[in-house]
Amino acid sequence: MHEPRRRDPDRLFPVDPVTRGIARDLYQRVAEAPIISPHGHVPIDWLANDTPFADPAALFVTHDHYVTRLLHASGVSFDDLGLGQGASDPREVWRLLASNWHLFAGTSSGYWLEEELDDLGVAAELCADTADETYDAIAMKLALPEWRPRSLFERFGIDVLATTDDPLDDLAQHVAVADALAGRVLATFRPDRYLDPDAPAFAENVERLLGEAAFPSTFVGYLAALADRRRHFIRHGAVSADHGVEEPLTIDLESARAEQLFQSVLRGRASSEEKRLFRGHMLFQMARMSVEDGLVMTVHAGVLRNHSTSTLRTYGPDTGHDIPVPVDFTRGLRPLLEAFGLAPGFHLVLFGIDESVYSRELAPLAGFYPSVYIGAPWWFLDAPDSIGRFRSATTETAGFSRGSGFIDDTRAFLSIPARHDMARRADSAFLARLVVEGRIRAQQAERIADDLVGPLPRRVFKL
Repeated sequence: MHEPRRRDPDRLFPVDPVTRGIARDLYQRVAEAPIISPHGHVPIDWLANDTPFADPAALFVTHDHYVTRLLHASGVSFDDLGLGQGASDPREVWRLLASNWHLFAGTSSGYWLEEELDDLGVAAELCADTADETYDAIAMKLALPEWRPRSLFERFGIDVLATTDDPLDDLAQHVAVADALAGRVLATFRPDRYLDPDAPAFAENVERLLGEAAFPSTFVGYLAALADRRRHFIRHGAVSADHGVEEPLTIDLESARAEQLFQSVLRGRASSEEKRLFRGHMLFQMARMSVEDGLVMTVHAGVLRNHSTSTLRTYGPDTGHDIPVPVDFTRGLRPLLEAFGLAPGFHLVLFGIDESVYSRELAPLAGFYPSVYIGAPWWFLDAPDSIGRFRSATTETAGFSRGSGFIDDTRAFLSIPARHDMARRADSAFLARLVVEGRIRAQQAERIADDLVGPLPRRVFKL
């Protein structure tokens, strides 16, 4: 006999009963607040087409690298998880998850999955014996109209959801959903593949970008083409441009040097150092454009992509082997901030995945520059304890107002409310501790809790 899953209503709250009571009251203030998700990766076609989710394995396992990477680390083959070229039986994939469910105890992905299963009404604890029972229960739910993407969008209480989109996307699918949902779905300009010479098919991508409106194959033409696509996104309601970089390097080059580098990277002749200079100059140029056109600039830095070459060759990117590395925001962004850090209306949201940068660099930068905001814990750090450490590392230097608000940064659609609920609980716990320690008053904590879930991200992302 397996015990049913039971979710503690006071989960993530402090053990001390006084502090727990304050945390509970703060959480109840914001528990049902609308979800503001200004950065994420839910595919727009899910909402545009309102296509039912295929099966439990596709929804919870195959496309979630948080899940597949830990299973892989414990000896489960990616082929057996459906990541290979051959067909896989979704039920068998689900059985692998269920039989290895103990591996996820204490992990953030396990926490979210528990929340999602609870929302689906799955009472049985996952294990080998309950695999078929839970698979059938979920599959039955996914076949119902109320579990299609648009219905879930409304039920989750999503007020704003940002997708991440290719600069050459015509954004027709965003137009299609504009009047179909109560909340807003915003496109996000993501130009990495057009800025990084090491990106697959970089030269071909740039040629397509230039050819879109017959821009000349010069650096000036290249910049004009990027600016043109940004205007296209703005016309369709975009509020931000996102940049994923390994190194947050910015360099202001003279026009002749920039032209020489552009021609060199386009022809595949650039050295590693020349590619690095080009990337740094383009991040600088993206900041310049954000100052001019008003798009919020977000920078996600510090991840070495595709660490396992053999895995990349066999299974492709985004299969769980992107690994964090240390970064230097202070020196790397100084040219950008010297030029634009005090520019009125410029918003720069910085996301790091090395926890040491929060107190050492991001909080001090955001505590001086009006343009800089501290991005919420991201990727490996969007977990309950990490959120607590993030608050401790940044609050004493920069307060609460210099943060971005919570960012779920996910394509796992069903996990969005679970992630936001987790952040609200973790923040309530942190605020409650400050109240009990006499560091802030209860009324201050209430105002901060209210601000974190709505007004703050609206201000930062110009919503």
